[in-house]
Amino acid sequence: MAALSICESLVIAMVEKGFFTVEEVRGVLEDAAAPYLCQDQQRPEMQEPLLLHHEMAVRLIERLVIQVDAAGPLRRG
Repeated sequence: MAALSICESLVIAMVEKGFFTVEEVRGVLEDAAAPYLCQDQQRPEMQEPLLLHHEMAVRLIERLVIQVDAAGPLRRG
């Protein structure tokens, strides 16, 4: 959880500073979530703990997408 918090802060800071656009970060995060979504659909025999792990990973990535969308680029004016 600590690593996730660090990554979340870094990603938001990079978007706010204009290093990445919200769209670029959203694309990267969607790519990161995709293997967890596909594996669950392709392997119905997966053990419950692994399915829960994958579901948690997707939910955490979705949470990060929401945080990045809310942050957006820092507007100087």
